[in-house]
Amino acid sequence: MSTPSLPQERIVYRERVPGARYASLILSRGFAVRLTDVDGTANAAALLYNPHNPLERYNAPDTLKGQHTSRLSAGHMLYSDMGRVMLSITSDSLDWHDPIGGISDAARVRHTYGQARYQEHLNDFYRSGRELFLIEMAKWGLGRADLVPNVNFFSKVQADTEGALHFIPDHSRAGAHVDLRAEMDTLLILQTAPHPMDPGPTYTPGAVDLTVYRAEPVAAEDPCLTSHPENARAYANTIAYHCQE
Repeated sequence: MSTPSLPQERIVYRERVPGARYASLILSRGFAVRLTDVDGTANAAALLYNPHNPLERYNAPDTLKGQHTSRLSAGHMLYSDMGRVMLSITSDSLDWHDPIGGISDAARVRHTYGQARYQEHLNDFYRSGRELFLIEMAKWGLGRADLVPNVNFFSKVQADTEGALHFIPDHSRAGAHVDLRAEMDTLLILQTAPHPMDPGPTYTPGAVDLTVYRAEPVAAEDPCLTSHPENARAYANTIAYHCQE
């Protein structure tokens, strides 16, 4: 699927997140963000929180069981742990993003890539997904207790007939995108370390472009709303949450 263009007048913010770096922003209700894999090697790991009550956050088990899936793609919604919709995937050029692979830690990075310390490599030193998440989360008063299962955009992890999980190399491509529409104000925390199951052998994390834009109003026949009955119920909970605004 080709990447549809965004009208320039709807774009409000752009940022490039280099490989093995982090970013965060509050995506307001009624806006959307497009993530773009710059050169086809990115893994964009994301965590979601309610910025007005960070105890409410993305819930992977409810998201997957409510939509009977082990992958995320256009038409899926990302649920909070209070039964509301945080983000909807409105457009996607890969048809598979990984919600089960998790993040790397320092031991995993050393085992896969070896060691590259800041003292010798400066800003090119190796960092894990866990470390990058915690650095960015701290800016919002969040810490280790707030780490939950994340989404890995642009990566694919598939289960075989025996239930074993396998990372699928070269899944993404340069220019691949995913569009996420905010159904409620959402704190998006992003980091671009390699996927923890990526076999390497070199530490070459890819960059991600982030573009925030004004979303179109949600229609009654919106594909995200109609793809699964649970989506409509979660969206109704979200409407009730906002009904006094």
